[in-house]
Amino acid sequence: QVQLVESGGGLVQAGGSLTLSCTASLRISAIYNMGYYRQPPGKQRELVATITNTGGTYYADAAKGRFTISRDSAKNAVILRMDNLKADDTSMYVCHANTQWGSVWGPGTQVTVSS
Repeated sequence: QVQLVESGGGLVQAGGSLTLSCTASLRISAIYNMGYYRQPPGKQRELVATITNTGGTYYADAAKGRFTISRDSAKNAVILRMDNLKADDTSMYVCHANTQWGSVWGPGTQVTVSS
């Protein structure tokens, strides 16, 4: 069973930056794709960004130009760099992986952006 461990997150002022990291319990090259979702208070979970095992990336419109997703294969990790954060980015950010055993979710990490 794949497990995901998340780090990063916290409180930042609007315009600031944060970096989230999601480490998998197996080689990320064996995972079809990984990424982050977020669930703002009172809203449905939404996709933020994903990266495939071949390096292809996808960004939600809200993330384009401000967020960058990358892989650290040596650490079996996916990194989400978030710049120019806005109050609307406040949310629980949850790491997700599509694996040959199915869909796996991390526990989530809170990001709070103060205006």
